[in-house]
Amino acid sequence: MKSLTLEEVLNLCGMVAYCQEGPMHLKRCSTEKLREIFTKYATQEVNGELYMTSDDFVRGFLGQSYNEESVTLLAGIADTSKDGLISFAEFQAFEGLLCTPDALYKTAFQLFDRNGNGSVTYSEFVDVFKKTDLHAKIPFKLDGPFIQLYFGKDRQRTINYAEFSQFLHDFHEECALEAFRMKDTSGSGFISALDFQDIMVNVKKHLLTADVKDNLVAVTEGHKVSFPYFMAFNSLLNNMELIKRIYLNATGGNRTEPITKDELLQSAQTMSQITPLEIDILFQLTGAIHQTGVWWKRRKVIEKNRRIVYGDLSSIAPEHYTKHITTRLTEIKAVESPADRSIFIQMLESTYRFTLGSVAGAVGATAVYPIDLVKTRMQNQRTGSFIGEVAYRNSWDCCKKVIRHEGFLGLYRGLVPQLMGVAPEKAIKLTVNDFVRDKLTDKQGQIPRWGEILAGACAGGSQVIFTNPLEIVKIRLQVAGEIAGGAKVRAWNVVRELGLFGLYKGARACLLRDVPFSAIYFPMYAHTKAAFADEEGYNHPLTLLAAGAIAGIPAASLVTPADVIKTRLQVVARTGQTTYSGVIDAARKIMAEEGPRAFWKGTVARVFRSSPQFGVTLVTYELLQRMLYVDFGGSRPAGSDVAQAKQELSKVNPDHIGGYQAALPMLNGIETKFGLSLPRFASTLKVPSAKQAS
Repeated sequence: MKSLTLEEVLNLCGMVAYCQEGPMHLKRCSTEKLREIFTKYATQEVNGELYMTSDDFVRGFLGQSYNEESVTLLAGIADTSKDGLISFAEFQAFEGLLCTPDALYKTAFQLFDRNGNGSVTYSEFVDVFKKTDLHAKIPFKLDGPFIQLYFGKDRQRTINYAEFSQFLHDFHEECALEAFRMKDTSGSGFISALDFQDIMVNVKKHLLTADVKDNLVAVTEGHKVSFPYFMAFNSLLNNMELIKRIYLNATGGNRTEPITKDELLQSAQTMSQITPLEIDILFQLTGAIHQTGVWWKRRKVIEKNRRIVYGDLSSIAPEHYTKHITTRLTEIKAVESPADRSIFIQMLESTYRFTLGSVAGAVGATAVYPIDLVKTRMQNQRTGSFIGEVAYRNSWDCCKKVIRHEGFLGLYRGLVPQLMGVAPEKAIKLTVNDFVRDKLTDKQGQIPRWGEILAGACAGGSQVIFTNPLEIVKIRLQVAGEIAGGAKVRAWNVVRELGLFGLYKGARACLLRDVPFSAIYFPMYAHTKAAFADEEGYNHPLTLLAAGAIAGIPAASLVTPADVIKTRLQVVARTGQTTYSGVIDAARKIMAEEGPRAFWKGTVARVFRSSPQFGVTLVTYELLQRMLYVDFGGSRPAGSDVAQAKQELSKVNPDHIGGYQAALPMLNGIETKFGLSLPRFASTLKVPSAKQAS
């Protein structure tokens, strides 16, 4: 009988690690709801009570089509009475177990506790282990010294849950040692690179990411592998989560700061017992993954100065059996691999981003439009004019007077043309920034600072084609309400009056504002977002909002002088007010008539408008990409979710609620944590329970 790993089982059945908070934080399901679900799948009635059979639980509820032997084995995890039937009390008890912090170990323990007496005997362990794929590949000595240490020389000793958890951890390491001894037939303490690869693929498959698996021979340079190297390699993969913390300790929590081997080693010595050999292997692995064959010829020279970033660790670290994953409304895979990215696919990706950016821009603009109106009126107020009148004392006074004289809707004067223009404006800014960042990002997922600034500057420059016409119409509508009894100004009338070239009046000032704004904003947003991410690099929506708002403060305030000049150029001067012929003329006259403070008019209102607007826009943009995910084979928003398993979210059983959200991830964890796998099931088709079939 062939074997299939639990990871492969879950992939074929389209299940997913659905727990967003982790199993230890799952909330228990209510008894009423749990009973409703139990009744839906239970088909056996005994003395008036409903029970789930093994088929009901494994094939019906869990959706796993194992063969009969495997079905019985898995159902025994919940069937603590071992009578072949699962009562509601047992079904509810297992749901509670899945909510505990040590659910993974308890689930594994109940898999081996075939008698349900709270301990595991030697015969129970052997009975389950012989059914695993690991036993078929590595004929472990089940009567050897290691087993005797746990079960006694006569193998009559039983071990409880606490002892079993340690045994399970140690046992898999012993399997690796046994495999090394089998390959090292001469007893030299060395095995070939191909034997090393064979052991890792067969025994330690659960620790291998695709990048590590593809470079197992390359990292050894084809040389023989010593026993210390073998042990250090496995220890490194087992401790990658600890390595991540060591890295963050060395960088002060910065995930983008490159560090050298010496810096990482120094941090490791203050935090743990990670060895220098393990650090050496880490740098060899990252070098093999990201470099060409030339690198190996110059390895000693390059390795001395090589630096790694947090992303390197993520490409090596084994996947968790539970992960942060955003529930998606759609998930489309446009290409099978990045190599399939054609020009057409890249155009589709830009169109996709442009569409989502349009929606995000409209949401952000609507949220802060009243602040934008107040900002515009404050900047247009000319204290140095011949009229000499001051309509508003400050931004708050302006807001109150607008509501008093024009009503609450007066705060939204000019919103419609704003939305018509802000959608493509923000969309092209976000799309161009993403596009240029993608082109300047290396294979390690890193982009230099100058690349971030250049991407932002390109985004700011590209948006002016939409921004300038939008701004000039919006501004004239916003200030129209200042003239009591004046004729009503409409957007179309403004457009018709100005003409095509008139719509780009003040374009130089617009460029002077938007290019530095985006050059400041986008790099700061990226780094602030990374700083707010959790230990797994995941960003909660609130951290995205905060990052967007914080990044907007310096960007908005520092370009206020350019914004003031642009506003003065685009507004129609009333009788007695100063007129300007261009950017330099406006700057000179404002300085002469009103002093340097005039260049900072409306700074507070601008910050209060731009900061939250971009915060709302960016969080909307990224959340839309998470929920309406399309994989074009390119980059994805950083922090959107932790490296996820290859399961389809759309196939998650809605009946897996409460602790049962973690049921399949726990079964997957038995494979990814302990390297154990169960026999291949008979078919890949879901077999419904008798009750469902009827």
